[in-house]
Amino acid sequence: MLSMIYKMGMSAEKSWKRLRGFRQLGKVIEGVKFRDGEEVINENSREAA
Repeated sequence: MLSMIYKMGMSAEKSWKRLRGFRQLGKVIEGVKFRDGEEVINENSREAA
């Protein structure tokens, strides 16, 4: 049974995708806003223009 679970895990691992942007996870947790994958520096300056 253990070998079956191991083989299933190895098979599933082939289709897993790597996380892109994992370096920004800390910023997301802190509540930094992102728009289209880019960090929004000052949202108010865009509204004033």
